[in-house]
Amino acid sequence: MPEQQRPSLADATRGRILFGGDYNPEQWPEETWHEDVRLMKDAGVNSVTLGVFSWAKLEPRPGAREFGWLDRLMDLMHDNGIGVVLATPTSSPPPWMGRLHPETLPRDEDGRTEWWGSRQHFSHSSATYRRYAAAITEDLAARYGSHPALRMWHINNEYCTYDWGDEAEAAFRRWLQEKYGTLDALNEAWGTAFWSQGYGDWNEVLPPRRAHYMKNPGQVLDFKRFTSDALLECYLAERDIVARHTPHIPVTTNFMPFWQGQDAWVWAEREDVVSVDIYPDPRDPFGGQYGALVHDMTRSQARGGPWMVMEQAAGPVNWRGVNHPKPAGLNRLWSLQAVARGADAVCYFQWRQSRQGAEKFHSGMVSHAGEHGRTFQEVKRIGAELALLSEKVADARVEAAEVAVLLDWNAWWASQQDGRLSSEVDHPQVVRAWHRALWEAHTVADFAHPEHDLSAYRLVVVPQLYLMTDAAIDNLVAYVEGGGTLVAGFQTGVADEDDRVRAGGMDARLRDLFGIRVLHEWWPLDAGEKAEVEGFHGTLWSEEIEAADDVDAVIPYKGGELDGLPAVLRRGRAWYVSTLPEPHTLRTLLADIAADAGVRPTLTGLPAGVEAVRRGGLLFLLNHGRDGVTVPVPGRHRSLLTGADVTDAVELGRYDVAVLEAAS
Repeated sequence: MPEQQRPSLADATRGRILFGGDYNPEQWPEETWHEDVRLMKDAGVNSVTLGVFSWAKLEPRPGAREFGWLDRLMDLMHDNGIGVVLATPTSSPPPWMGRLHPETLPRDEDGRTEWWGSRQHFSHSSATYRRYAAAITEDLAARYGSHPALRMWHINNEYCTYDWGDEAEAAFRRWLQEKYGTLDALNEAWGTAFWSQGYGDWNEVLPPRRAHYMKNPGQVLDFKRFTSDALLECYLAERDIVARHTPHIPVTTNFMPFWQGQDAWVWAEREDVVSVDIYPDPRDPFGGQYGALVHDMTRSQARGGPWMVMEQAAGPVNWRGVNHPKPAGLNRLWSLQAVARGADAVCYFQWRQSRQGAEKFHSGMVSHAGEHGRTFQEVKRIGAELALLSEKVADARVEAAEVAVLLDWNAWWASQQDGRLSSEVDHPQVVRAWHRALWEAHTVADFAHPEHDLSAYRLVVVPQLYLMTDAAIDNLVAYVEGGGTLVAGFQTGVADEDDRVRAGGMDARLRDLFGIRVLHEWWPLDAGEKAEVEGFHGTLWSEEIEAADDVDAVIPYKGGELDGLPAVLRRGRAWYVSTLPEPHTLRTLLADIAADAGVRPTLTGLPAGVEAVRRGGLLFLLNHGRDGVTVPVPGRHRSLLTGADVTDAVELGRYDVAVLEAAS
């Protein structure tokens, strides 16, 4: 079926917000299943994900099929009005596969085998693994494709496996041959004249395994691209099987936010539903901003349409150094924040907290405290409120953003090479800093790839794009020439798509755009070091820039080696910021630039820590603070969660949410 005719999340939600989570009933005696259903109905659960880690249960021996227990579960869910997101179990092969077929096990860069006993222990390039994965997927699709409980397919789980083994080596070589065609082209792209690395035979080309010193950055960059593509091949093979059996059922796989291993722009185009797993730290004072960033990113990958929270935690996780629970109200706040920013599904890992295994201290919707525990009682409240909102929210879009933040996995991959100028510069943290500035200025932003059509946005923000293709650079130049406003952060446009430093240290088209005559040197800053700038301090980075004569504005460095040189400069509608300003300064700078570009904040006069988002005809107000606040809301509204009439202001308690509809 052509991509444009594929089903969407609306085909699974059927006018409701999906609410539920991963259900692993094979961990429990069968009599517990009926108790689970009672509690699910009490909590308003209308969707469960089955089978994510069930391969050994479904196929206990090669070729065997044990479907009886899953038959009973599918029937039980349908009989109780609960839809099923049915997973292919291929992220965690049974032990027999590794024992009988050791070639299916991945190897690390030292050549050590990663054994069974955990999860994700498969070589994405193994023909044997792919054959077994296709077979179990085929049989699942044939057996359950017509089951009335089926709402969506969930392929694999959190694709994240790197492999440096023999089959991956051969696959990497084939990938390179297809990309470059000749060894001369590969040698040119990788710059193998450096350190006597020139390749004279394809069999000499290897994955970037353990080396004596720093590895070739071009080789490492291509290996990351290859890994994303190899995992995508695995996804597409299973997707195509289930789509052939059930062309009317949407298909997804769950992203991990800011995961290096997948180019999410490429992957999202191959999904019917874009879904994400999100676990902000409840101790992070800006956990809500991180959530907003992930939501904006996922909504953008879904092309502005509704998307799915596949996993979140009802309480603590178990993989941080110290795993704190969520304070009362925080689970509700972050769940409704996802809905405000476009989610039509709010789900968890997992339904019932495990009593054994590696994640027995990872929370569930039903915690070890049971149905009378605070966690489950809060889950019940969330389920009831989502039911109230469904009619007004389901399939509605977030108000069109006027700002885009540019993000490219290739630029991120290239910027993290061993031989970079500063290990203090972490690309996700730089992106988060710029997004935080917009979030605190109450400006909802989309994310976009630098080659996307940007003409709908008044302001485009580039936190950092170390690597840029010629097409991306031409796109930004055309955007500004077309009347758009652009603001870019430090070390942008340094390298081309092969990680070759561009002449002058920044592409000449960008230097001309920003009004930079010469970029003399990069001056990275030590941890805690600050660059003095007129009116503020810069962090992480600074640059020795000579401005062109016709720049329109300059904010200079003060003192030190860069005294008097521009830290910030503007030429026309293009701004360049050669350092990372402290948070309050970056917020003010972006707010001023946005206002000049005609960008309107969602709401003005909001107290600190209050987030405002419009979706459909609703206004969501979310208080991320620990204290109650009064939020000015001009006009008359009705609160959908309380039924109360609101005139000119609404009171929000700690971690509280209001969803308002304008009174007629």
